[in-house]
Amino acid sequence: MRAIVMDRFGGSEVLHSADMPVPKPGAGEILVQVAYAAVNPVDWQIREGRLKDVLPHQFPIIPGWDASGMVIAVGPHVSLFKPNDRVYAYCRKPVIQMGAYAEFITLPEKNVARMPKNLGFRDAAVIPLGALTAWQALFEKAQLKENETILIHAGAGGVGNFAIQLAHNTGAGVITTASLRNQELVRSLGAMHVIDYAREDFVQATRKVVPKGVDIVLDLLGGDIQERSFAALKPGGRLVSTVGVPNSEKAATYHVTAAHFLVEPNSDQLAELATQFDDGRLKTPPIREYDLKEAAAAQSLSQTGHVPGKIVLKVK
Repeated sequence: MRAIVMDRFGGSEVLHSADMPVPKPGAGEILVQVAYAAVNPVDWQIREGRLKDVLPHQFPIIPGWDASGMVIAVGPHVSLFKPNDRVYAYCRKPVIQMGAYAEFITLPEKNVARMPKNLGFRDAAVIPLGALTAWQALFEKAQLKENETILIHAGAGGVGNFAIQLAHNTGAGVITTASLRNQELVRSLGAMHVIDYAREDFVQATRKVVPKGVDIVLDLLGGDIQERSFAALKPGGRLVSTVGVPNSEKAATYHVTAAHFLVEPNSDQLAELATQFDDGRLKTPPIREYDLKEAAAAQSLSQTGHVPGKIVLKVK
């Protein structure tokens, strides 16, 4: 099968095309012919070795944690899927090796769900990692409730896009940061107030809207942005980060809670998300498409950090 492979950590030049064996589904697994694979920041972070001490890995590595496609075969003890089912999945496995930048991938059936009925493979591929991250951050970690206020950093990005919609649909007041060119996009998703991070101090701007501070900050950027975000929270507020472990001492100083988490595969949540796409409560973000052989260029674009929405690789 065609695949994009890396044999060592490094820049985008380490990615190359290779002919790899088609994997065989084991017990409880399905074999999926990949139609599209999404490109996420975690892909180039893995490529550069930034997560090598956090996540077990084994070379050669096929990157990719998002996929949509067709079930081709099923292993023993599979009961939920059959050949020709259209599915999508968050493809992270316990050992980083056999990802979605390939014509075929095996996945545990417990991590897979049927695609939204009204979406094609291209749109479905951009959903799993981003939407699951938003869902778990908002509802499992932050315990977001109706009428609360939330500051979502990088609202036009792959996670922020879904987070705005889910928070808005819950009845929360959404403030987000975005560049001037993406403000119309994030407003259309449900943001009640948009902060131009290039021209405004986001803490001061947030406090103008919610003088007592917001209930929740969803940190999708880390670093200095995370450090400054504590000041945007009200006492008793919650900061949830997907990109770095927050400073516990600073959280205590501001009388807030702070947590970091890594999204987990969850087929039930993917099935619920599919329902929400089908009934119009959620919509997919802007998408930029590349061919599988252009994976290096796609990752380089992702690495700029200035791409609204998502990037996909056309595999089939």
